[in-house]
Amino acid sequence: MISNTLSPARQALSHPDFARYAYGRFAATLAWQMIDVVLGYQVWKLTHKEAYLGYIGLAQFLPFVVLLLPGGQIADRFDRRLIIALAYGLELIAAAALLLFTMTGQSAVMLLFFIAALLGVGRSFWAPAGQAMVPNLVPKELLSGAISFNTLLFTIATITGPAVAGLTLILGIDWSYGIAVVLLIGAMFMILGVKPVRAKSSAEWRWSDFLGGFVFVWRKKPVLGAISLDLFAVLLGGATAMLPVYAKDVLHVGASGLGDLRAAPAAGSALTALFFAFRPLKHNVGVKMLVAVGLFGAATVGFGVSRWMPLSLGCLAILGAADMVSVYVRQSLIQIWTPDEMRGRVGAVSSLFISGSNELGEAESGFLAALVGPVTAVVAGGIGAVLVAFAWSRWFPELRRARSFAPPKSFEDIPLEEKAA
Repeated sequence: MISNTLSPARQALSHPDFARYAYGRFAATLAWQMIDVVLGYQVWKLTHKEAYLGYIGLAQFLPFVVLLLPGGQIADRFDRRLIIALAYGLELIAAAALLLFTMTGQSAVMLLFFIAALLGVGRSFWAPAGQAMVPNLVPKELLSGAISFNTLLFTIATITGPAVAGLTLILGIDWSYGIAVVLLIGAMFMILGVKPVRAKSSAEWRWSDFLGGFVFVWRKKPVLGAISLDLFAVLLGGATAMLPVYAKDVLHVGASGLGDLRAAPAAGSALTALFFAFRPLKHNVGVKMLVAVGLFGAATVGFGVSRWMPLSLGCLAILGAADMVSVYVRQSLIQIWTPDEMRGRVGAVSSLFISGSNELGEAESGFLAALVGPVTAVVAGGIGAVLVAFAWSRWFPELRRARSFAPPKSFEDIPLEEKAA
C-alpha cells in the first residue's frame, strides 16, 4: 500500500505502467517539439520563402484534422497502448527520413511536405489514444494527480523542446534529427512496456460511431461547456500571436525581449502544473475553472494596455497560470465524466476543438490587428474572454455547480443512445 503522505503525483508514479507512459509521452513530445522547430528552420534555409513555412504547418495540420475522428474511434476499439506505439513508430519513420534527407544533402522541399504529413498522421492517432489512456493506468482517486503530472511533463517538453532544438542546431540539422530519433525509439520502448489497454465496446462496427464523440458531448452539456469554454476563450484571447509586434513596436524590447515574452506564459503554466502535482484541486472545480478563464481574459487586457516590460511579463505569467488551471480542470472533468468506451472519441473531439482554437485564434488575432491595431485587438480579445466566462457560467449551470470531479447525478440520467438534436 502506498503511503498517503506522498503527493498525488508521486503516488501515481508508483504505478509502473503510468510512469512508463508519462515518461514515454514526455520523450515523444520533446522530439515532436524539436522536429517542429528544426523542420521550419530547414525549409526556410532551403527556400527563403515565408509562404513555405505556412505550407509546412498546413501539411501537418490537414491530415491531423481529417484523421482525428477515425483515430478516436480506433482508440475506443483496439489496444490504446499499441495504437500509441505504432503512431510513435510512424513519427520515428518520419524523423529517420528527415535525418536521411539531411545527411544525403537533398534539397527537394516537396519531400519535406510529405514527411510533415506523416507527422500529422501519427499525431491524429496518438492524441486521442493518449487522452484516453491515463484513467486506465491509475486508480480513480489518483487520476487528478496523474493528470497534473502528465500536464507538467507536457509543459516542460513544450518549453525545453525548442530550446534543445536551438542548441543542437549549433552542431547541425542532422544532430537535431538524430536526437529526435533516439527520443522516439525510447518513447516506443516505454509505451510497449505498458500493459495492454483496450476499452470495452460493442463488437459491431458502425460508421455512425465516428460521430459518437460529438453526440456524447452534445448530450452531456457539462462536457460541452468545458470543451467549448476553452475553444472560445482561446479563440478570442490569443495575445501570444501578437508578441512579435509587441516586442518590436509596443514595448521596444527587440528579439531578446521577445524570448522573455514567449517564456513568461510557459513559466506560469509550468509552476501551476507543478503546484497541482502536489496539491490537486478537489473542491468547487467548476467555479475555479470559470474564474480562471475570467482571469485569463483580465490578464490579457492587462498585457494589452501595458507599456512596462515587468508588468507585461507578469500579466503573461498570470495568463499562462490561469490557462493551466482551465486545462487541468477541463481534462480532469472530461476524463472522469466520460465512460471508458467513449474516451477515445471524446478525446478526439477535445483535440479538434483545442487545435481549432489555437489555429483560428492566431488567425483571428492577426486579422483583427490588421483592422484595428494590435493593442485594440489584444484588449478586445481579453474582454471577450471575460464575457465568455460570464456567459458560460449562466448557460452551463451544472458546470458552475460542479463541486468536485465526480459527475452530477443528473449527468448519468442522460441516455447516450438518443440522437443529438
